[in-house]
Amino acid sequence: MNRRDNLKLLFAGSLASGFLLTNCKPEDKAADMSPKISGGTMGGRIEAENIRDQKLLSETFFTEEERKKLDVLVNIIMPAGEDSGSATDAGVPDFIEFMMKDYTAYQTPMRGGLMWLDHYSDDNYGKKFLELSESERMEIIEMIAWPEKAKPEMEGGVKFFNMLRNLTSTGYFTSEIGFNYLGYVGNRPNVWDGVPEEVMKKHGFAYEEKYIPLYLKPEERATVAVWDDEGNLIG
Repeated sequence: MNRRDNLKLLFAGSLASGFLLTNCKPEDKAADMSPKISGGTMGGRIEAENIRDQKLLSETFFTEEERKKLDVLVNIIMPAGEDSGSATDAGVPDFIEFMMKDYTAYQTPMRGGLMWLDHYSDDNYGKKFLELSESERMEIIEMIAWPEKAKPEMEGGVKFFNMLRNLTSTGYFTSEIGFNYLGYVGNRPNVWDGVPEEVMKKHGFAYEEKYIPLYLKPEERATVAVWDDEGNLIG
């Protein structure tokens, strides 16, 4: 099983309980029926939140060189596959850029980790990380990607790579490319036409004949039920 499949399994299991972070931006393809907070905006976000988001989007955290390193690293974590794009194809670096500004506690360990890569590369290969060959880069990654196997002196690199892997996976699997790769379709409306007959019989119950024609049917699911003053379903 390759790296992509491992991460896919981890995130497929996490969908039921929510993602670690969020990068979900669903298209508004239908009438928005979600509850609204008084004075709020589409999706329940207030204007102050929208203004803050726009402010963060207008700022830049990563330097040009840091961004190049980030692109290389996220594609090592989530490379392109036969049936899906890479982390950069999914816009993961942009997601991480936003998270650096949205949750500022990430900034120091992220920048420190990127610096650590250059220092380690220079000490052991005589050049910076971006100047290394692909095989040399992977030698370093292999030393920090497996916490249980890593040497004690690699602790700083391990913590950095754990954080980066978490952010990369979250950004990837909450993107359109990631959703498609998982085969995740989200919540979809269905039709409930009553408790199955075999279950009713098992517990000694049965529907009253007079109500059976009134129970919800697929072709009538948009029809609102009507009740009389005594609580009886009449249509």
